[in-house]
Amino acid sequence: MFTGIVTDIGRLIAVERRGDMRARIATAYDAAGIDIGASIACDGVCLTVVDKGRVDGAGVGPENWFDVDISAETLSATNLGAWQDGRHINLERALRVGDELGGHIVSGHVDGTATLEELRPEGDSTRLTFRAPAALTRFIAPKGSVALNGTSLTVNEVEGERFGVNLIPHTMAATNWSEARAGDAINLEIDTLARYVARLAEAG
Repeated sequence: MFTGIVTDIGRLIAVERRGDMRARIATAYDAAGIDIGASIACDGVCLTVVDKGRVDGAGVGPENWFDVDISAETLSATNLGAWQDGRHINLERALRVGDELGGHIVSGHVDGTATLEELRPEGDSTRLTFRAPAALTRFIAPKGSVALNGTSLTVNEVEGERFGVNLIPHTMAATNWSEARAGDAINLEIDTLARYVARLAEAG
């Protein structure tokens, strides 16, 4: 489980495509403290660490990295199939007992991709508008939570398949959202609570 609070911006340094995909991600996390088999949310997708290490970076000193395998199913349901070397990736370590829950409960199981339609300044913040898959729109509500590329965000408004969020300057600086552009496919995980409320309503 995760909280949607990004704790590092990783960098994709190698991709191997062979049906499934293996990705190597450079990180500020200490590789010695990452267990093989550990879960790390990468742009909101829960992935399992299969290898790790530490190498000399290009003029920046030792660099930590970890490898993840990404299944064809995950590639089809997320934006990870478009990953290219050099991409910056929102990272979050799995929640531990006693950790502060600063965002909302996030599973790392992406429900689909939303299309980023517009970015515009709004005061000191940035307003982003997305179009969600039609099958997921009933789970998105004003003032509810969503995880977008692994970032816990509050929904401002919903109009049909479109919804908007605001990013404060801190969020822009602490994540890869500063690199987002209109037309991007964004990993979307709906709020688990919203899913169960909808299911109960159907059962009633």
